[in-house]
Amino acid sequence: MSKYSALFEDEDDVFLGSPTSKLMDIIFNANNDVVRFDLENFMKRRAALELVLEEKFGEDYGEMIDTFMLENSLDVESKTKSLSIELMGEIVSKSE
Repeated sequence: MSKYSALFEDEDDVFLGSPTSKLMDIIFNANNDVVRFDLENFMKRRAALELVLEEKFGEDYGEMIDTFMLENSLDVESKTKSLSIELMGEIVSKSE
C-alpha cells in the first residue's frame, strides 16, 4: 500500500477534486518559469523511460504498456495520483 493511500480514500474532502485536477490548477496558476522547469524535467524522465523500454523491448513496447494498464488499472491510477501529488509539491515548493 502506498504512503499516500490514506489521501485517496475520499479525495474530494482532501483536495476538493482529484490530485490530477489540482495539479492542473497549480500548473495554470503557479510561476510560469517554475512550471516550465518541472514539466521539462518530467518530460526528460518520460523520454528516458521510453528509450529504456524501446531498447529493452523493441518498438512495440506501447502495446505492452497498454496491456499492463488494463491489467493493473488500480495500481496505475494510484501511481498517477502519487505522481500528481509529487509534481504539485515540487512546483509549489519552488513557487513560494
